[in-house]
Amino acid sequence: MQAAILSIGDELVLGQTVDTNSAFLSAQLASRGIMTLLHQTVADDMQAMVDMIEYASQRVELIIISGGLGPTDDDLTRQALAQAMGVELVMDHEQLPEIEAIFTRRGKAMPDRNKIQAYHPVGTTMITNTCGTAPGIIAKLNKATIYVTPGVPSEMKRMWYLSILPDVIKLAPSRRFIQTIKVNTFGRGESTVAEELGELFDRTRNPKVGTTVSKGIVSVRIRSEFDSDEKAQTELLKTVEAVKDKLGSIVYSTEEITIQEVLVNMLRERNMTVATAESCTGGLIAKFLTDIPGSSSVVKGGWVTYANEMKMRELGVPEDMLMEHGAVSEPVALHMAKSARQQADSDLAVSVTGIAGPDGGSDEKPVGTVWMWIADRYGVTARKFLFNGTRDTVRDRTAKMACQMLRMRLLNEDDTAMTIG
Repeated sequence: MQAAILSIGDELVLGQTVDTNSAFLSAQLASRGIMTLLHQTVADDMQAMVDMIEYASQRVELIIISGGLGPTDDDLTRQALAQAMGVELVMDHEQLPEIEAIFTRRGKAMPDRNKIQAYHPVGTTMITNTCGTAPGIIAKLNKATIYVTPGVPSEMKRMWYLSILPDVIKLAPSRRFIQTIKVNTFGRGESTVAEELGELFDRTRNPKVGTTVSKGIVSVRIRSEFDSDEKAQTELLKTVEAVKDKLGSIVYSTEEITIQEVLVNMLRERNMTVATAESCTGGLIAKFLTDIPGSSSVVKGGWVTYANEMKMRELGVPEDMLMEHGAVSEPVALHMAKSARQQADSDLAVSVTGIAGPDGGSDEKPVGTVWMWIADRYGVTARKFLFNGTRDTVRDRTAKMACQMLRMRLLNEDDTAMTIG
């Protein structure tokens, strides 16, 4: 069985409210082995809603619509459903007293406009809302069973658990088990990752493998679907290992574990400390690390030496070095890293100096140029990167790369595995 989820409301389309209902419903359906084929956010526009209901009802067996059941003129879901079905609205005389009773309990008279919430398309049934004034609706159209719920997340969830989930279980008795996981990487572009995954990317394969990218993090998403939960889990884990074998050390975590969390945990396990010396990132690397609970045991501290005089005074960068090579240079970054480690008496130190933009670039050192050094008690390593994007993007990518470079150093891995920049 396949499903579609339609979320109704101008506030969703305009980005004023985040649609959490679709994520909740998709996860709930997946746990019952029902794959969501379509997510669609639809404005409070009658024709757009009718078109989407008609389209989805011809594609999938289950549609869940949330939102648009209020009493105001822009709440059009019930009317759109009726138009898609080619029927009129009719009053449900059992629901009207239920709605009136809610206002009575509040010590208020029900406004006349709330009567519309007791209307539903001919041939459909209503679902009692136990914590709000908007009843839900159950309908049939083409090949689909349709459930309409309020858009308020708490009301939608309660209606889901009490009234819709029991029906869904009956609709999909031959349960398929779906297991999913996200494998996170940093250091290569999405197209490169996809190419390196090779045959794992075959869309006829089960488990299915795909990629998404967000803020430089390329995530490999794996979906395993089988007739038993054990089989789905076993095949999922096999594919995770295959992905790790293909991509190597750029894989740093699964699910929502950040690269800085991984790094802090590695430092704690090894009883090691780190210090930071930052110019273009303005303290962002230190923030990344200290955002993690327990980081006080591994982060010694850091320096934000934005101006040249601060580089000289705080980290001892020679003035003639700055004059000869410029602040954004390999020798300056090297000196910053060595000095930070020595002054902090830390096991590791990372330094970054670069041009975050939007101004300050040149032909020799364009915007996005960053020099980064990692120093430990045994030596130093350096990389020069050229990050694309806005000022915020360059700073964000630099801070993440610093965490990944430190992680690579702890693993004794070759940091040239990271090819972005």
